[in-house]
Amino acid sequence: MQQPRDFSLYGAVDLGARQAAVQRRQQPARTAAAGAPGDGEASAFVIDVTEETFNTEVAARSRTTPVIIDLWADWCGPCKQLSPVLEKLADEAAGAWVLAKIDVDANPRLAQAFQAQSIPMVVAIIGGQMVDAFLGAMPEGQIRQWLTQVLAAADQLGVGPAAGGTPAGAAAPGKAGPADTMPPAYAEAQAAMERGDLDTAASALEKALSENPADPIAKSWLAQVNLIRRVDSYDQAAARRAAAAGPGDVDAQIKVADIELAAGNTEDAFQRLLGAVKRTAGDDRNRARLALLDLFDIFPPDDPQVKKARSQLTALLF
Repeated sequence: MQQPRDFSLYGAVDLGARQAAVQRRQQPARTAAAGAPGDGEASAFVIDVTEETFNTEVAARSRTTPVIIDLWADWCGPCKQLSPVLEKLADEAAGAWVLAKIDVDANPRLAQAFQAQSIPMVVAIIGGQMVDAFLGAMPEGQIRQWLTQVLAAADQLGVGPAAGGTPAGAAAPGKAGPADTMPPAYAEAQAAMERGDLDTAASALEKALSENPADPIAKSWLAQVNLIRRVDSYDQAAARRAAAAGPGDVDAQIKVADIELAAGNTEDAFQRLLGAVKRTAGDDRNRARLALLDLFDIFPPDDPQVKKARSQLTALLF
C-alpha cells in the first residue's frame, strides 16, 4: 500500500450552482448507453463522476465509505476489459465500497489532478485521502486481493464497515447505499447550490464549521462558495482592464485572481497575488496576503501548488 496523501482537485473550482445544476440535470443514470465500458443495468454502487460532482460524490462520500475510482476513456481497450470487472465487484460488495467512474476525456482536470499518465488507472480514496492505486487491467483475482488490502486500510482509518466486516466481493445485506452516506450539512449545501441559493449554502457550511472547525470538506466548500459569490458580483472585463492598467491596484488584482482561480487557472491566480504582495506594503500588502490565504482554503494544506505558493509567500514576508 502507498502512503496515504490528501487528494485535491487541482484548480477545478466549478461548484457554482448554475454549473452544478446543469451538470446534474445532464448526468445520465447508468444505463446501456453506447460507448461506456461495462455498460449494463444501473447500479446503486457504481456512479459516474465529473469535475463538478467530484467533491460531493468522492471527497465527501469517502469520509464514510471507501471510494474506488476507475479512470477510463472510450478509446482505451484495456479499460473495456477492466471496468466490467470493477463494476461486478462493486455490486458484489453491495456498499462496502463504491465505484466512481471518471471519463478522462470529459474531465481532463481530474485526470491531471490524479497525475494519470496512462489508463486504466484505479485509485482508492479513503477519508479524503488517496491510499493506493494501480495501472493497467489486472486479473480479477489480483483486484480482489488489492481490494482486501484497501478495506483493511479503511478499517484502520475508521472508514466503512467495522473491523472484520464485509470483505471485497461479498454481499453486505442491510448496508446503506451511497446516497445515505452524505452528512446532512453537505446535503443541505449541495441542494442550495443546485437551486442557485449560494447564501443558504454558505450558511449551512458555516454552521457545520461552527460545530467542527476542523472539517476540511466544509471549509473547502465554503471557500469555493464564497469565491463564486465574489466572482458573480464582478464586472470581469472592467476588473481585467483595471488590473492591466494598474499593477499596484490591489483590489483589481484580487478580483482578477478570483476570476482566474474560478476558471481553473490556479497557478496564475496564486502568482498574481504573490506579485501584489511583492509590489506593495502596509495595508495593501496585507489585503493581498489575506486574499491569497482565502484561496488556499479551497485546497488541502498539502496540495503541491498551495505548498509552493505558501513557501513563496513566506519568503516575501520574511
